[in-house]
Amino acid sequence: MNTLTKRLFWMVISCLPFISSGCKQSKIAIKESSISDALYQNLPFEMPKVQQPVFPAYEVSIEKFGAKGDGLFLNTQAINDAIKEVNQRGGGKVIIPEGIWLTGPIELLSNVNLYTEQNALVLFTSDFEAYPIIATSFEGLETRRCQSPISARNAENIAITGYGTFDGNGDCWRPVKKGKLTASQWKKLVNSGGVLDEKQEIWYPTAGSLKGAMACKDFNVPEGINTDEEWAEIRPWLRPVLLSIVKSKKVLLEGVTFKNSPSWCLHPLSCEDFTVNNIMVINPWYSQNGDAIDLESCKNALIINSIFDAGDDAICIKSGKDEDGRRRGEPCQNVIVKNNTVLHGHGGFVVGSEMSGGVKNIYVEDCTFMGTDVGLRFKSTRGRGGVVENIYINNINMINIPNEPLLFDLFYGGKGAGEESEEDLLNRMKTSIPPVTEKTPAFRNIHISNIVCRGSGRAMFFNGLPEMPISNITVKNVVITKATDGVVISQVDGVTLENVYVESSKGNHILKAKNAKNLTVDGKVYEELGAKEEILSLK
Repeated sequence: MNTLTKRLFWMVISCLPFISSGCKQSKIAIKESSISDALYQNLPFEMPKVQQPVFPAYEVSIEKFGAKGDGLFLNTQAINDAIKEVNQRGGGKVIIPEGIWLTGPIELLSNVNLYTEQNALVLFTSDFEAYPIIATSFEGLETRRCQSPISARNAENIAITGYGTFDGNGDCWRPVKKGKLTASQWKKLVNSGGVLDEKQEIWYPTAGSLKGAMACKDFNVPEGINTDEEWAEIRPWLRPVLLSIVKSKKVLLEGVTFKNSPSWCLHPLSCEDFTVNNIMVINPWYSQNGDAIDLESCKNALIINSIFDAGDDAICIKSGKDEDGRRRGEPCQNVIVKNNTVLHGHGGFVVGSEMSGGVKNIYVEDCTFMGTDVGLRFKSTRGRGGVVENIYINNINMINIPNEPLLFDLFYGGKGAGEESEEDLLNRMKTSIPPVTEKTPAFRNIHISNIVCRGSGRAMFFNGLPEMPISNITVKNVVITKATDGVVISQVDGVTLENVYVESSKGNHILKAKNAKNLTVDGKVYEELGAKEEILSLK
């Protein structure tokens, strides 16, 4: 074979992968084989396989665009220029090499895989002015917040993969409650600067942050802030979520670590085919609103093989709040949560409290919670509306849960588990019973099995609404030991407890129930229990 013939031969061979796409760059899937089809076997509801992103083989390093990994140079433009270039070429991989890469907001575009190499640390700047104030959704309400350090909107086929870490520099944004720290930690924090609230109980990083907090009556969304100048003044209060992916399809987060978020860490909103696989999310345990992942109004999602350590709820399912959520009308549905570990958080797996658009078809299996305030946490309140149904939870192990391993609270008041007094709860329950309307939340058809917990507060607490009891709940094959109290049930209709073992310091196997209809305990049916609490036996 002469030289010319050889060249022609290799030209033909090299073009073979591209022939089906008109000699364009070939496309390769990112570890698609790591998402096993076994995930979808024996699901109790129909769910399509979650589609994974596929990318062209083209790749480029951010260093080509002038990025410097010295921890000093601001790489915002270089990283975003690399993303734009790859997007304009039809897609591929943007590589972040080893180093410390200081940057402002990163905006992902379609067909781009942001890939971090081993020992790559992306550190987001503490300069508040680097984050424009934008219209967005936070805690289920339409509002304004600072642009997220990582964001995408209306994108398709995107990923963040590899081995690196994304640090949101959240300490410069977050308020801190005095009760969360030791005396020496609190003294050190106060001496570092910032301002205290009137009661000297909450530290804020700036005066603008405190002013923003004082403008909030409904969770963390300010009211009475109208002009651009007023919004700019409270910019430090408008803490962004670390990662905001909105109205996007075929999204993959795999292999990387997300830490130290200003508020929530990961917030997929109105997305489809969203995969979280083999990642770590780490927030300080004292971080206000430091949720690990809030999957909101998403369809077809996987949260698997990951580790979460959060300052608030860990794995949380949401769908908007009150009228804003009902108007959006997008339930969070078709979600598999499997093989995850939660090291800290207000709740290990949580539904609510913002669930006004509905939640359905959720399967949770093979998870471990260690030291979360609550294990399985279902929460809402009057005014939300929305229906939570078809939730299946199996094979959960827990240790050292200070409050309930299993909690249903339809009188949720916005505080973390253990922060709210019994008096607070009783005061909220004393209001007159309203009629059932679109504002009435409903929790039904929830099935929980094979739960083991060693060390907890009260074993279980069911607290439904008088006008809308929690209904059709099954709890089977449960062992809870070293609890401080037994099971408490109120305002339910159709709860079944089967083979539930509770060992508590106030007596074993104790079940306290009132205002309950069709309560079944190991085959024995209590058709109707009135307002007077009755003590029953679980065995």
